[in-house]
Amino acid sequence: MHKNITMLLVLILLGMVSAQYATAADADYVREARDRAEIEQLMWYYVRALDTFNSEAYVTTYTEDGEFIAGGNPIKGHAALKKMIDDYRKDREERTAKGEAVPPMNHVMTNEYLEFIDQDHARLHSYWMTIFGAAKDIQPRVAASGHGVDELVRVNGRWLIRSRDVTPND
Repeated sequence: MHKNITMLLVLILLGMVSAQYATAADADYVREARDRAEIEQLMWYYVRALDTFNSEAYVTTYTEDGEFIAGGNPIKGHAALKKMIDDYRKDREERTAKGEAVPPMNHVMTNEYLEFIDQDHARLHSYWMTIFGAAKDIQPRVAASGHGVDELVRVNGRWLIRSRDVTPND
């Protein structure tokens, strides 16, 4: 009888330990799935703000000290990032005012690989293309392409871009 009770207690304890482990593992899986969805949404907002020249929305995808790197001169901080987008928009408006055919611009990110460094840091590897759509007699074309590495960080519960490098050395 004592053996049966002891065996039953051991099984109950093992079940409790297994349940706790499964619950913790499930919680990690759910958190990571939620983080992936939030990062996917962040990158959608990033390209949409870029393609619509919405500098206010663009800077909200970056940390305060965030930087965009395209070659040797990083553009760092909200003020500089906002100016970059405002300058692109101004140039586009001036060209349109002169009667130039200015095709729509779309940025496309593909073949993404997201790695979590820890619970609050992630790295997104991707290929990207800048595509100009058709306008008047201009055919759609791929204007640029490459691969990028984004350093992402959770700030106050929200994922943001700390660094977007579209010309990494790897």
